[in-house]
Amino acid sequence: MHKRIIILLTAVLSFAAMRVNAQDPMFSQFYANPLYLNPAMAGTNICPRLSFNFRDQWPSMPGTFMTYAASYDEHFDKIYGGIGIQLWGDRAGEGGIVNMYNASFMYSFKVKVSKKFNLRLALQASYQNKSLDYTKLTFGDMIDPRYGFVYTTNEQMDKWMTSINTIDFSAGILGYTPHVYFGFAAKHLATLSLGNYTGYSFLNPASEGKFYDMLKLTAHVGANFDLKRKSKKETSFGDISISPNFIYEHQYGFNYFNEGLYFKFYPFTVGMWCRHGLTYHYDHNVPVLDPDGNPTVDDDGNAVVAQQVDKIYNSDAVIFMFGIEYDMFKIAYSYDLTVSKLASATTGGSHEVSLQLLLPCPKKRQAIKDLKCPSF
Repeated sequence: MHKRIIILLTAVLSFAAMRVNAQDPMFSQFYANPLYLNPAMAGTNICPRLSFNFRDQWPSMPGTFMTYAASYDEHFDKIYGGIGIQLWGDRAGEGGIVNMYNASFMYSFKVKVSKKFNLRLALQASYQNKSLDYTKLTFGDMIDPRYGFVYTTNEQMDKWMTSINTIDFSAGILGYTPHVYFGFAAKHLATLSLGNYTGYSFLNPASEGKFYDMLKLTAHVGANFDLKRKSKKETSFGDISISPNFIYEHQYGFNYFNEGLYFKFYPFTVGMWCRHGLTYHYDHNVPVLDPDGNPTVDDDGNAVVAQQVDKIYNSDAVIFMFGIEYDMFKIAYSYDLTVSKLASATTGGSHEVSLQLLLPCPKKRQAIKDLKCPSF
């Protein structure tokens, strides 16, 4: 029992550290949250689009992670592109110890390169608040050997920065043809802290008030192939298509590779993704050995050391998704099956739900060809 508790606490704390350092929460239904994936996706539906997303990470473990998002985007001919607005929040820890809230505005400029190839170039500005509710923290001096947490801590919380407000800027690019699409996004290119902070940041106690979001890079590519289609102008019941996809994400030393495939039998869509990670472990004090396997020493008799880099591969999760479309509604549910070492800790996987509302627009704007990519 004690071993199980230790495993659970270690897993939660390790993941919390990763989430805090890496800054940005993670979604598994990438294209159901298009503005979060890439700001250049703003306006790609041409008509108004509303998206709502909710994710519950590892619900069977204490201190679950909940993330929710809402966005709106639309294309406007007069400004030669699309605009998007997104709000998202992330709560980590029992009762919400660490909370993040973000509001973003983005504009994507559409460039018609040729008859069948379009580009969208986007800029994004975001306001973000990160806060720590230290009243929910527990410390060693609060524990009574017999009765548990009964004392008031002597920890001086005034030395901790419990709220941080920042403005940062991001950019993205998206290219697409009738069947193939690709994009690249760079988040947190420049970050400005609001306020003259003193003391220590709970995100980085050694920062002494200086806070910088970690650059996030995302590259994605995919294709959409019709296997059976009754009409070229509109989608009909029984139309069949497949869509292979690949997404790469890098942030704060973490590299995530996502390979997935969607199969669509309109109005139903099923999908499966595999997510795995790659991190690098640096050891700066590895002894240099001679041909006989003995440690090498310099002229002063000191051991010669060098840096060694180890690649660590980690299979994270297999993602299963089911979605359905009806009229202006698109709704989907996905489940992340944990396949990493944490699988033995009974995480409960991850549950994600999305809803999109595709609102009508003038016929003139409907004539503009939109991006043909997955909805979920």
